[in-house]
Amino acid sequence: MADFIGAVDQGTTSTRFMVFDHDGAEVARHQLEHEQILPRAGWVEHNPLEIWDRTQTVIGSALTSAGLSSSDLAAVGITNQRETAIVWDRRTGRPLHNAIVWQDTRTDSIAKALDQDERGQTIRHKAGLPPATYFSAGKVQWILENVDGVREAAERGDALFGTADTWLVWNLTGGPRGGIHATDVTNASRTMLMDLTTLDWDDELLGFFGIPRRMLPEIHASSDATAYGRTSGDRGSAQVPITGVLGDQQAATVGQVCFEPGEAKNTYGTGNFLLLNTGTELVRSSNGLLTTVAYRFGDADPVYALEGSIAVTGSAVQWLRDQLGIISGASEVERLAAQVVDTGGVYFVPAFSGLFAPYWRSDARGAIVGLSRFNTNAHLARATLEAICYQSRDVVDAMAADSGVTLTTLKVDGGVTANRLCMQLQADILGVPVSKPVVAETTALGAAYAAGLATGFWSGTDELRAKWAEAERWEPEWSDAQRRDGYAGWRKAVERTLDWVDVD
Repeated sequence: MADFIGAVDQGTTSTRFMVFDHDGAEVARHQLEHEQILPRAGWVEHNPLEIWDRTQTVIGSALTSAGLSSSDLAAVGITNQRETAIVWDRRTGRPLHNAIVWQDTRTDSIAKALDQDERGQTIRHKAGLPPATYFSAGKVQWILENVDGVREAAERGDALFGTADTWLVWNLTGGPRGGIHATDVTNASRTMLMDLTTLDWDDELLGFFGIPRRMLPEIHASSDATAYGRTSGDRGSAQVPITGVLGDQQAATVGQVCFEPGEAKNTYGTGNFLLLNTGTELVRSSNGLLTTVAYRFGDADPVYALEGSIAVTGSAVQWLRDQLGIISGASEVERLAAQVVDTGGVYFVPAFSGLFAPYWRSDARGAIVGLSRFNTNAHLARATLEAICYQSRDVVDAMAADSGVTLTTLKVDGGVTANRLCMQLQADILGVPVSKPVVAETTALGAAYAAGLATGFWSGTDELRAKWAEAERWEPEWSDAQRRDGYAGWRKAVERTLDWVDVD
């Protein structure tokens, strides 16, 4: 067997390819950003062809940088931004519209209409999700209703839908020349179209959105030796089996080896995503969380999770850089925030596109409150870091209420974990230790793990668990009174953001 596993990590702002060895150690990587297309307020799009081009480039560059070729890879895994919707022509491979990104809010009216009658409860019960702009189905409905000729093409079977994983699998396996149209249970569970108990597309849910079933990919396990085919081997490269597919947050859960019920991880990226493994038990939330598939390995029973999805965390730091210009780079926010010992009473609620878990309020908009003449850009920088942590606290509390599980440690990963001040604040605000693994890029690692399990590259989850190692740990330093008062102020600030815009 070849000595390495490759992983494509197709994210919201960039695409990267990483190569791992048997120890789960990084051997190579290459990463490229892609354009964020913002046609109007609340609309966020990507060019699927740019993403495919970036994917091909980063694969080739990463392999070349390590002196490897595709024949050195035992398998490839794919992980991806999950709810972003792509519709393309089966015959030509051309997108029929730009990808509509998970952050996009143009489907407000679709989500609100569904939530005003019994259809909303049906979606919650079957799909484990509230009707919201976040998920894919409304985006597909919008394309069908607003782009000329797409509905007719869909009825003929010429228009295909997929999230980013499906788009990449289809292109990697040949595209218009016999590409495989497939997704896994984790990505399918984010569409509002899959029944969590049957793990199949549901005709009633499809009917709510007017989506023809023939547009949809086949649903498979997250780790499967044959379902996703092999890369096409263009330009003389080896045909490598694609054996792992996971949505990015589920991939991070696997990368953090959260294989037992009660284990949780929080990924800090553009947004934050906190997942709690609930085992083979499907726990339905009454506190604003999502019920989702954590992973399914081969023919084993699916493992479920409760998830809290937070729209704006790391991207709030980008806003400080790109829109306000008070920092020149994301890493500078820590230095600026460290100039003050607290926020000086300032709270920043970055509800730029509404609030996700546990509120699910599309009428909310961002607010900075508590300002006085005393406050500086350093206070705002620190309030931005605290906002990341307070939003995570909202989700942790909701998970405890739903599951009865009280966290004793929070495993963390993602880019923001490089900010030590932010991680210390997270421990302070939660009141529990925060633990970061040696391999912080757990999203790509989880996709590699899923691919390697399917091929026997790794023997099982026990071997993967043995490879996990802690790099850093932050212990809480705040008093109980500080924690209580700080969180009370946060909840008060959140209230100020609600009912700000009218939702049609």
